[in-house]
Amino acid sequence: MPLTDTAIRKAQPGEKARKLADERGLYLLIQPTGGKLWRLDYRFDGKRKTLALGAYPDVTLAAARRARDQAREQIASGDDPSAVRKIEKLNRVCEVANSFEVIAREWHKMKSTAWTESTRLKTLAVLQNDLFPWLGSRPIVEINAPDLLVTLRRIEARGAVDSAHRAKQIAGQVFRYGVATGRAERNPAADLLGALAPVAKVHFAAITEPGGVGPLLRAIDGYKGSFIVRCALRLAPMLFVRPGELRQAEWCEIDLDQAEWRIPAEKMKKRRDFIVPLATQAVAILAELQPFTGHGRYVFQGVHDHGRPMSDNTVNNALRRLGYDTRTEITGHGFRAMARTILHESLGVDAAVIEHQLAHRVPDTLGGAYNRTKFLPQRKAMMQQWADWLDQVRKGADVIPMQRSQVR
Repeated sequence: MPLTDTAIRKAQPGEKARKLADERGLYLLIQPTGGKLWRLDYRFDGKRKTLALGAYPDVTLAAARRARDQAREQIASGDDPSAVRKIEKLNRVCEVANSFEVIAREWHKMKSTAWTESTRLKTLAVLQNDLFPWLGSRPIVEINAPDLLVTLRRIEARGAVDSAHRAKQIAGQVFRYGVATGRAERNPAADLLGALAPVAKVHFAAITEPGGVGPLLRAIDGYKGSFIVRCALRLAPMLFVRPGELRQAEWCEIDLDQAEWRIPAEKMKKRRDFIVPLATQAVAILAELQPFTGHGRYVFQGVHDHGRPMSDNTVNNALRRLGYDTRTEITGHGFRAMARTILHESLGVDAAVIEHQLAHRVPDTLGGAYNRTKFLPQRKAMMQQWADWLDQVRKGADVIPMQRSQVR
């Protein structure tokens, strides 16, 4: 006699497991603990088998019968329901293993060995905040261009157009990695060319008129905050490296006797070892700072955690404390434009020498690109000339070229 919901609800467990039969091989197995489990007995290739169909009441009587009928249809078609179930489970496991998030994290781990800590963290933030919530759990092979565009539109909608382009670039690299490792068929990000709003090119705020440099330097001299931050402020215009390179400077990279700071490739944007010649003024500032932080790893150590460098906003925050608007007047990155412009236009330094000291790729007549020692004697002379010029304008002298540069 077929089962009814009333009979199932009233069924009580006994000392041993017992069966309540329904129809066509379906039955309810009642455990001594009170659990009620749906089972289907069937024969396939002459062998008796049992298929689990779930637990009551999560799986109702009607649902159990539908599952039974589906299994019997599979048997009639020559398929073993147990084997079909295993294949479906394996497919689900593969889908999880080949999800966008799994592949993206694998890609990120592989690539981050060649990235700076800042790049690693920023890339991970884009993945976790902008891509994983919408695409992370999905099998990468199922994600198409419209799916990706919907995700990127969400970023655009909050006014972060630049972040949307960055997310598209990162997603594209993940898809390419998926293709390379045989888990994706193509890169849908390639189909979104021109689909996002264009990014308005924004230059870092910088003081490039010589007359504005002296007041800035005098303001820096009067900085009332941390001595460590004051040293970073004094060195930022003198060395004009990228802010991330400055704040992550380590004492083991600096040779005060040789007056050189050798930055390893993994910290550089272009992933090439780099040499920063230190003018006598820079050596003096570092020598003054060494008793305070020289016992640790970082030249500009964090305020609360001496095992980490100062935060990436420290220099800009200090400039704001001095009354400068970092959106329209000067930023930590703007010292690079200041040096590039004044060195070339006011002090007459060869542009190629300046570009090499900015760690830019500059093809030469032989087709070669930047290398760490090219123009090194000229760069040393330029860095000393620049520091001397900064001293001159800091003291309020007339802003005129000290001497047309001989650096060629």
